[in-house]
Amino acid sequence: MDIRQLTDSYAVTPQITPADVAAIKAAGFVRVICNRPDAENPAELQAARMRQHVEAAGMEFVENPISPGNFGPDIVNTQAQAMRAAGPVLAYCASGNRSSHAWALALAGQLPADKLIETAARCGYNLEAIRPRLG
Repeated sequence: MDIRQLTDSYAVTPQITPADVAAIKAAGFVRVICNRPDAENPAELQAARMRQHVEAAGMEFVENPISPGNFGPDIVNTQAQAMRAAGPVLAYCASGNRSSHAWALALAGQLPADKLIETAARCGYNLEAIRPRLG
């Protein structure tokens, strides 16, 4: 597992597995956001199965699947709502890229575009393609 901390309250990672859940809980996360569509995963890694493991560990699970390039208003609004938690949030997709894009788009207009882009870049994610949408 490769958790990359964008802020104190939001981190992203590539696909998690059931074996990762205990470490996610131990790291202090209270909510997990799944940004990966089920069609990209085998049955044992699909959202319903991951939800069972995450909730059994006492964390919340939010499903907000993002097809590559599909960052419409519903996706962004759902991500923004899911990011509001009483503790740290971990979002995952195939590589963490979609989860970092969704984070930045959810904060567009609240933080300067340069700040969002620089923060993601420090974690290895390039947001330049969405700069016009970041305000």
